[in-house]
Amino acid sequence: MRLVVFGLPLLVVILNWLWPLPLPLGLKGIAAALVVVAALYHYWSRLSSGSIFAPEFPQPVIILFNWAFGAILFLTLLQVMLDLGALLVALVTWQPVHIPVAARAAVGGLAGMLSAIGVANALRVPPIRDVSVTIPGLSPAFDGYQLVQLTDMHISRLFPARWARAVVERTNAAGADMIVVTGDFIDGSVAMRRADVAPLAGLHALDGVLAIPGNHEYFFDYGDWMQHLSELGFHMLLNRHVVITRAGAGLVIAGVTDRSAPAHGQAGPDLAAALAGIPAGAPIVLLDHQPGDAHEAAVQGVALQLSGHTHGGMIVGLDRLVARGNSGFVSGRYDLGGMVLYVSNGTGLWPGFALRLGRPSEITRFILRAG
Repeated sequence: MRLVVFGLPLLVVILNWLWPLPLPLGLKGIAAALVVVAALYHYWSRLSSGSIFAPEFPQPVIILFNWAFGAILFLTLLQVMLDLGALLVALVTWQPVHIPVAARAAVGGLAGMLSAIGVANALRVPPIRDVSVTIPGLSPAFDGYQLVQLTDMHISRLFPARWARAVVERTNAAGADMIVVTGDFIDGSVAMRRADVAPLAGLHALDGVLAIPGNHEYFFDYGDWMQHLSELGFHMLLNRHVVITRAGAGLVIAGVTDRSAPAHGQAGPDLAAALAGIPAGAPIVLLDHQPGDAHEAAVQGVALQLSGHTHGGMIVGLDRLVARGNSGFVSGRYDLGGMVLYVSNGTGLWPGFALRLGRPSEITRFILRAG
């Protein structure tokens, strides 16, 4: 399967697009070699750090790799469309069709441009996105309560300390009552990312900064990360909850571990444990990195679930495939009976495929309204 996924684009780009171009043979050979190097980006990432999830190259190199990798994928798609169009014309006219050099140059330029825009969109510091949610049973004392969600920051060589610092500044400026982080803080070990995550200690809100792990925390020394994030000031909700009070009324913020935890020898998500002992009648906000179990949370009486993980699908069209692996949930708001599920597009992005087209990153501010 991996051979098909990576081999087919190479064949299309090199044989169907590059080789027919009127270029010197030596130049074609060099270009073909560069295409192969770019297509093996994840292999070089593994060599650099031991993991495909943590490319330990200078940021400009990672940006270039992402652009080239994206350009190969876009060029594959565009060239296949060009080939199918030529085939269709040939079948209709019953004449051989020669694809002009100008058409090949056009699809090459378009692929490069789309990839460049996608990488630029991925690298930005996201704007604040406001979402109003009516919570049944919420006390008027909590009406207008503001909660900011960060998720999928993937702090790494691609999203380093200066990016993290800008995210912290923008998040704090939102003036929320609470900040939550729904996993995938990092890509890399504590030793690799210590300096890059340091700005996160500057996050502050009246009712604190709560968080849960995402699947990527389990890829890199989970225990060390839970300890280090706690030292940075995050209250980690590992199948636990806290109760926020206003004028004698309560609001429950619960969190569960990630679905991938058991595969790494850690405790999996346990919603029953997270909700054990909550005050009767208090509305529940659940933090769950992956949205796939949202229907179960709705059955358990959760009023609002905040998730991430999908990155919004990253690219329009690709989001439909991502949704299939997440019970149909990929981006934005879903109403599940009496529960609202919100799946954030993410604040950052995995550095192995950092492109966004039509699925922008976000820092999400929720304004809770009494039902």
